[in-house]
Amino acid sequence: MSNAEAKTATLYRMVMQKHICPYGLKAKNLLHHQGYVVEDKWLTNREQVDAFKTEHKVKTTPQTFINGERIGGYDDLRRYFGKKVRDPKEATYQPVLTLFIITALMALATSYAFFSTVFTLRALGLFISFSMTVLALLKLQNLEGFSTMFLNYDLFAKRWVPYSYIYPFAEALAGILMIAGVFSWISIPVALFIGVIGAISVFKAVYIDKRELKCACVGGDSNVPLGFVSLTENLMMIGMALAMWLM
Repeated sequence: MSNAEAKTATLYRMVMQKHICPYGLKAKNLLHHQGYVVEDKWLTNREQVDAFKTEHKVKTTPQTFINGERIGGYDDLRRYFGKKVRDPKEATYQPVLTLFIITALMALATSYAFFSTVFTLRALGLFISFSMTVLALLKLQNLEGFSTMFLNYDLFAKRWVPYSYIYPFAEALAGILMIAGVFSWISIPVALFIGVIGAISVFKAVYIDKRELKCACVGGDSNVPLGFVSLTENLMMIGMALAMWLM
């Protein structure tokens, strides 16, 4: 078999007038990056899709064939090339770590824009304030989901359920006021209250009760484990509030 034949793949994917399968595009791109010449077979209507599934006894498209062997869908193709396939149920700190990196860069950029230097005390304060505000935004995208997950561990919310709905609004309010540097008489007590209650709740659930829970810090749809990174959100709020109080 020649090298050219060994690097040829056939891809069947949906390309319809109102729908182009995104996983088909990903599969084609992956094959190209692996050095394959792709024979791109379009399934342009529902009848063709159903007939293809019946013929090959598969439930989904796209489907990739290499050297006459069916590899499977996009995830199967990634496994074939030895690439990681994300498990949607896998616990990961990536969402919250990514958020902290972006808000830190935002704070440094803002500091540079106003003070012509990135490393200032104001930048640190902005980092915490930006983080609080963005975290609140993520919670508010699915308030019901956040509330349900939050009730698993927050001590005050378990006693007064409405707090599980109020929390993201309070966090957003405190963060925005801290960014603006106004109404400290509101932002400081709010940040202290939700920060202290949150820190105690997380510490009890994780380090005393040894419970394995998901953190609602980036919203109710996340797989972020409840732990040290979750505790950091509350500690940052407490630190920011105390710093503003002492200034």
